[in-house]
Amino acid sequence: MIRIVKRTDVSKIKAARIRILAVVLALFTSGIFILLLRHNPLAVYSAMLQGSFGSAYRFKETIIKTIPLVITSLGIMVAFKMKFWNIGAEGQIFMGAFAASFFALQFPDLPKPLLLCLMMAAGIVGGGLWALIPAFFKAQFGTNETIFTLMMNYIALKWITYLQYGLWKDPDALGFAKIPNFSDNAILPKLFDIHIGWIFAFILIVIMHIFMHHTKKGYEITVIGESEDTARYAGMNVKKVVLTAMFISGGICGLTGMIEASAVSGTLSVEVSSGYGFTAIITTWLSGLKAPFILVVSFLFAVLLQGGSFIQTAFQIPQAAAQILQGMILFFVLGSEFFIQYKILPRQNGVEMTAEKEGK
Repeated sequence: MIRIVKRTDVSKIKAARIRILAVVLALFTSGIFILLLRHNPLAVYSAMLQGSFGSAYRFKETIIKTIPLVITSLGIMVAFKMKFWNIGAEGQIFMGAFAASFFALQFPDLPKPLLLCLMMAAGIVGGGLWALIPAFFKAQFGTNETIFTLMMNYIALKWITYLQYGLWKDPDALGFAKIPNFSDNAILPKLFDIHIGWIFAFILIVIMHIFMHHTKKGYEITVIGESEDTARYAGMNVKKVVLTAMFISGGICGLTGMIEASAVSGTLSVEVSSGYGFTAIITTWLSGLKAPFILVVSFLFAVLLQGGSFIQTAFQIPQAAAQILQGMILFFVLGSEFFIQYKILPRQNGVEMTAEKEGK
């Protein structure tokens, strides 16, 4: 028999060794799977890197995938720091994109700076208000936020589907279920041939790092995450902090929706999120809820996504097989976090060995 115990003695060096070992095991196990597909593992791994860095276009695509992961992860980080398990980033991205698209479609001729500012504000408010709904029920009635936020993803998706196939359907799209394209005034400009969302990502990393570590509100969020009873004893208004934190969390995710609708899709559609809301849960967790690390983890994950897409074409590997490769690598990397946070101890005659040692 075994028992799982929380670790308190893992140094940074030991944690790094565990993570490196996890990556090695992931590559080895994935290599066996690639061999079963009758391909050379080294050639496939090399192609994944080539697919992400092999040309200026491919590298640009990797950066474009990194941007929404970074911004969404920063939003989720705020909720997770409070131990509010926000699984609803996908829906918050949708609702942010919806709110931004309303202004893009209703006021296409506004001056570009004004229209983009309105769209960003609308995206933040749209995502923030959508996140406030589960936050209110959690603060007021103690509902399960994991299930609540997860279910709201599908409500948001169906709302966008209704708009695309009904209310906002483009009459000039020759019968295709499509929302009209945005005007040029509603498209984010580019810098170095990449939309300026990457500038927003860098600015947000700095802002969120300062917010979480050097402001009163960030401190309150952290304390509530550690212990609500301690927060109340210290005189904090827990309900107010929960609502504020979730509005910030959803607002940042909503900004992702605005950026993706404006700079990548050029319109609103059911594909605007591309699953970033779910993927960012992983990158947020792997970053250790630290803003600077989110950039690194998100970039590496974008490399994995872009490389996985490339090998489908280069080696005629089915999409499902490429996703299995990505999943196995993630399984080992995520598993390494378990061994960093916890250790497994044996039991002896039904009594924990550690307890027996303490009694001697």
